[in-house]
Amino acid sequence: MKKPCTKAQCAIGFTFLWLTGEFVMASIGVRNNKLVVDFRHFDVRCREQTELEDNPTNRRKLEKLIKTIEGDMRLDCFVYRDYFPGSAKAKQFARHDDEASKRKAECFSHYQPSVAKTDHVLFQSFADEWYEENAVRWKNSYQQTISFILKSYLKPEFGTVPMNLITKADILKFRARLGKEKDDGKKLSADFVNHVMTPLRMILAEAADRHGFRTPFENIKPLRVDKTDVEPFSLEEVKLIIDEVREDFKPYFTVRFFTGMRTSESDGLKWKYVDFDRRIILVRETNVNGFMETTKTLGSYREIQMSSLVYEALKLQQHISGKRSEFVFCTSKGTPLDHRNVRDRIWKPLLERLGLTYRRPYQTRHTAATLWLAAGEAPEWIARQMGHSTTKMLFEIYSRFVPNLTRQDGSAMERLLNENQI
Repeated sequence: MKKPCTKAQCAIGFTFLWLTGEFVMASIGVRNNKLVVDFRHFDVRCREQTELEDNPTNRRKLEKLIKTIEGDMRLDCFVYRDYFPGSAKAKQFARHDDEASKRKAECFSHYQPSVAKTDHVLFQSFADEWYEENAVRWKNSYQQTISFILKSYLKPEFGTVPMNLITKADILKFRARLGKEKDDGKKLSADFVNHVMTPLRMILAEAADRHGFRTPFENIKPLRVDKTDVEPFSLEEVKLIIDEVREDFKPYFTVRFFTGMRTSESDGLKWKYVDFDRRIILVRETNVNGFMETTKTLGSYREIQMSSLVYEALKLQQHISGKRSEFVFCTSKGTPLDHRNVRDRIWKPLLERLGLTYRRPYQTRHTAATLWLAAGEAPEWIARQMGHSTTKMLFEIYSRFVPNLTRQDGSAMERLLNENQI
């Protein structure tokens, strides 16, 4: 049985191989504007194409990777499949990889484990491991979001870079490119860029904790996100929309305008959560991109009181879908509504036909809140109907629509002074 090499033997072997020049330096090529690593391994020419576009930043990243590869080669510890797991060449070197893995374990057992590990743990490998470990605690919709961000943004940028070689400068330059306007004039919002950066921060923090290096994602604050004004409909506009919308969608939009339910909540509403006797709607599940999930927050798990208008709309809807589906609002096949389909085929054409400025269907929720406030309903009651834990958000978002309620016009004090003849 071959004895493990000692620390001294590893160092001697490293020096000998370096002086004898057994290793041919790898080079960087370009194919279809994507960078290619070109090197020889066991006298076989290997060209591995990456997903990195040809630019100075990506070339620097690839140079870091090449240095790591050459370091492993000099110690005869280069494991091909670790660097290029999806490559057809990896199968060709399977036997060599098995032997190299053993040698690497033997050699690096004499060194600090964290140093040995981080030199060859690539971002894409660690990111996949991190995703698998955490996906179990995420909702399906969030799993889809993280998977999309990893595939579309993070892996193409950092995939082939060892975790400990990603720098703060790399992160900031990546974020700056995300925020730049594209050739077609479109630009990612600051909010979306922040969403992309969140899993990157989490992955780097976890890798740093496991492998003993300092995370480069320090003191990087999120981009400033401008506050978006709500654009509720007036009561006259609501009446016009409900009068003119398709008959089979009148109950749907009546419920949305006068309950403040989110899109996912109304689209996921089931008949078992509609209590006609007590005239309440139980918000217990949501439909997010076709997946039935729990509510957005604990506060969203609530009971909404039906007005007479909502009660009649749901009674009418019961005759339409009550026997063919467990969902209150559904397709002719009994499946839940697709919010994109409703938006593009019902909502947009209707607003255009009525000459109303386009607003997202989500504005129906804001409309309910402003109508309740304007009617003089208690803010605490409105907050419960909306699923807010306090009235703070209610006043921050909607107070400008009802100045008399928030006492911003001084009328309440005037009445008090007059009534008391002060």
